[in-house]
Amino acid sequence: MTKDNSIIFLFLDQETQPISMMDTPVVFDLDTSKLTDGAHVLKIVSRSPSGKEGVRFIHFTVANGPSISVEGIKENEIVDGVLSLMINAYDKGNQKSFIISGSETPRTIPFWVWVIIIVFIAWAIYYEITSANVAV
Repeated sequence: MTKDNSIIFLFLDQETQPISMMDTPVVFDLDTSKLTDGAHVLKIVSRSPSGKEGVRFIHFTVANGPSISVEGIKENEIVDGVLSLMINAYDKGNQKSFIISGSETPRTIPFWVWVIIIVFIAWAIYYEITSANVAV
């Protein structure tokens, strides 16, 4: 390590030992696949050649596991009775190829879409009836 550049120490979460110590400027690859899913904190401590220190905290969330989709219940919802839940979990798979099977979550058609379809069909029937009477 040279005396002209600042040195940075990288800490992950509450660890007391740095995961890396490097001269600046540097490009560092943080492999999140080795971390558990959830909230983490990256602590960066820099020490200048004159001995002064700076600290920066970066909060981030790791989501390497399969994505879980749930339909039929929402976060903090008040419910009673029997709930019919649709649950799907799918992974990103191999980043070099696209997997269609399981990559999309089937969803029910929302109520408002049914209302729009019924209103449109009713209007079309009304239009046909009134147009037929005018033409006669």
